[in-house]
Amino acid sequence: MHKSGFVNIVGNPNVGKSTLMNALVGERISIITSKAQTTRHRILGIVNGDDFQIVYSDTPGVLKPNYRLQESMLSFSRSALADADILLYVTDVVDNHEKNKEFIEKVNENSAALILIINKIDLINQEKLEELVSKWQTILPKAEIFPISATEKFNIEPLFKRILELLPESPPFFEKDQLTDKPARFFVTEIIREKILLNYEKEIPYSVEVEVEQFKEEESLIRINALIYVERNSQKGILIGKGGKSLKKVGIEARKDIEAFFEKKVFLELFVKVEKDWRNKDIKLRSFGYQQE
Repeated sequence: MHKSGFVNIVGNPNVGKSTLMNALVGERISIITSKAQTTRHRILGIVNGDDFQIVYSDTPGVLKPNYRLQESMLSFSRSALADADILLYVTDVVDNHEKNKEFIEKVNENSAALILIINKIDLINQEKLEELVSKWQTILPKAEIFPISATEKFNIEPLFKRILELLPESPPFFEKDQLTDKPARFFVTEIIREKILLNYEKEIPYSVEVEVEQFKEEESLIRINALIYVERNSQKGILIGKGGKSLKKVGIEARKDIEAFFEKKVFLELFVKVEKDWRNKDIKLRSFGYQQE
């Protein structure tokens, strides 16, 4: 008997969905920062065993869209409700469920097996946790509740075992040696974007998109040229920094992580280009993979 299924991870921004995904997959598939909207795409992480295949799906945090990019991000989260065999709704100890009542209603109506994850429990005491559990029992009455700490890997193993039990019988959806549905270039763009999120304040990280123009794998080296898009000339100046210092720092940090990811030496060149209001342009959003052709 072989089991396979889609386990889709949804919830508000910043509750630890990507950290949980990486803990369950055992690889660094999703980028993680403390800033909201870090995840922009729906990213699959595939875990294979002899008699099972779990296809995890990390999604952007649910938010009210202010521009076209965020509309696309929300559509990724909604699509995760449509094809889930098991739905992991992630909250944490400070999350406000009032922020997305409409989405929670859709979760309640969903026919998939539902597990509510209360993350970051290392930050509260037992009494507060019990209050949270009883509150969520009324909000999502059909959910099984798992309190966890994704960063501390606490309660991840029992959660994994429960997911395995709930998986439907099915042949695998992907090749057994496949780790994700995304190409190598995608992880390069995500690593560079993560470094920008970590190194810049305010609007800069949210105005940035990364595109790999060249990914050339040689015997002992990968040559990568990447283009960083911003929306305004002033953002370009901030991103590059005085004498190119800021961009160089991003390049060094990204190169180290890309080398670790591919286990190979990397030569990385970064360029910055202004593309006014790209977050509201359908043609650009399509080219960056946020909208279907």
